[in-house]
Parts: sequence; structure tokens; C-alpha cells
Amino acid sequence: MTKIYGVDLNEKITPLMVRDAISECFSQAHCSDAGVSNQESMEKEYCVEIVKKAFVDSGGDFENPTKESIINSLRELAQFAKKFRNQEVVKKHQEEIMKLVEKLDK
Repeated sequence: MTKIYGVDLNEKITPLMVRDAISECFSQAHCSDAGVSNQESMEKEYCVEIVKKAFVDSGGDFENPTKESIINSLRELAQFAKKFRNQEVVKKHQEEIMKLVEKLDK
């Protein structure tokens, strides 16, 4: 069983599952440095807010994502992440999420 950020590639994948995987990926990459669980929870919420903003900034709806809005938000997040992370790391994470996007119904 192969999973990407908690999403099983062998199951039917929905836009909400991909959105949650993006949030998990972004949280792991940018917000997992906290040592205290309460602080970690606050930082994860902050990261989810950044993902929500990426959806809004790219014309999408975080609560009702579509394949197109997911792709557009990924572009926004990649631009954000490139300010803080190595380009190759950003590309690797984006490619992982795109494996999920490719499995969405058209």
C-alpha cells in the first residue's frame, strides 16, 4: 500500500483528500520544528491558513477544491516555499502531490 501524505494511491482519491494532503505536506515542510505539542498545533494551524490563502489568492475555494484550483494553489505554494526551501525540495514535494492530482477524476 503506497501512501502520499496519508492518501492511499490504491483508493479513489477526492479533491478534499488532495487538499488535506497539501496541508499535511506543507505543515511537515514548514511547521514541524516545534518541540511542544501545543505550539506544534498552533504552527500547524498557521500552515493550514497559508494553504487556505493560496487557494483564495489563486481564485479557488479551500472548502470545495477542484482539480484546477488545487493545481493553481500548488503554484502559489511553490512560489511561497521557494523563499524558504531548496528548489529541489520544493519540486520533490510538488511532484508527490501531483501524483495525487493526476488520480483525480477529470
